Parts: sequence; structure tokens; C-alpha cells
Amino acid sequence: MSSLHILELGRRPYREVLLLQRDLHARVARGEEPDTWIVVEHEPVITLGRKARSENVLVPMQLLSLRGIDLVEIERGGDVTYHGPGQVVVYPIVKLPRFREVEPFVSALEASVIDALATFGIAAVRRAEHRGVYVGHRAICAIGLAVKQMTTMHGLALNVCTRLDYDRLITPCGTPAFGITSISRELSDNVSWEGGRDALLAALERRFKPESRALVA
Repeated sequence: MSSLHILELGRRPYREVLLLQRDLHARVARGEEPDTWIVVEHEPVITLGRKARSENVLVPMQLLSLRGIDLVEIERGGDVTYHGPGQVVVYPIVKLPRFREVEPFVSALEASVIDALATFGIAAVRRAEHRGVYVGHRAICAIGLAVKQMTTMHGLALNVCTRLDYDRLITPCGTPAFGITSISRELSDNVSWEGGRDALLAALERRFKPESRALVA
């Protein structure tokens, strides 16, 4: 990978960052910008991927709105996903040389998350039948990409200190067989969002070797 930058946004609403993703994606795809990874924490939102089924949203839209939870249809693969405070979200906007690089790229993301979790003493695995990272039968990191013009967008969401009652709102990723967990739950101790972010970024940087990091206020 010739050039890679990491852009840290802090906490931002989902729709604002989606517009930034789409703008960056267009420019990276045209070769006008280097590959860029967006790191962010979102306000509560439910996202619907291309394969989303309405029955996997368990609460009527009017009640979601009353609770301050946005609902957004997007172009990534997969089903229904929740993002919210306490979750480290990373969107890699990366131009791949060939389509066959997509699966190895997702595998490298999973491996980076597994490495980051190992620094907390958490043993995690990937599952061939459903992408993401799991601790036992509980999902700790969701992964879902879209690839257009050989350029990726959307990405991964790692539960650090997230409230884990969001499975009352949705069937996460459409897989009721899997529960959900977080770093804090696995350790029975509160780990800050910043602590999870730093561990994840360190693992991603070891694997992908970015040239620079920028913090946007």
C-alpha cells in the first residue's frame, strides 16, 4: 500500500460521516486522495445494509426516533447493525489493486481486531460463515464493506464500552444464534473508548503501516 492516512474524528453523527465517506471514496477512487481510514464514535444509529430484512429491526421507527436513534439505509453488505457511544468504528477508504484482494483485506481487518483484543488478554476468533470477530459465540466486532470502483468504504465496529442492550432494538447482523459482547464485559471492568481505540489503531498500524494520523476537532 503506497500511501495511507488515518483521520480521527472523535464523536460524530452517522449521517455527517457517511457524507464524508462518500466524498472521500469518490476522490480516492479517482486517485485524487491517498487511502484514508476514518476513525470515529457515533451517536446511536441503526444501519441497514443491502441484505437487511425489516424483521431484524425489532422496534417501530417512531419509537426509535423518540429514543434519539437514527435509521439509515446504506450501500454496505450485510444486514442490520447498530453503532453508538462506546464503540470504535473504522472506515477504510482504500483502493485495491484487484477484486480478489477484497477477501484478504477483510481477513486482515479481522486479524488486526484479534491482535488488538489479545493485548487485553481476550482470545477472539473469526468465523468463516459470518465475517466479524467473536469471543465464543458472542460478536465483539462487526465487519461490513462496500466496494465500488475497486475502492472500499464502510468497515468495522468494535464494542469497547458499548451498552449491550441494543439486541433489544435489532437482531445484530441478522444472526440470532450469536450474542453480543464488549471488551468491558469480557474483562468485567470499564475500558474507555480511547483505550479501545488506541489498541485497535496500534494493531492496524502494525499491519497496514500508515504514513500519518490527523485528529480533527
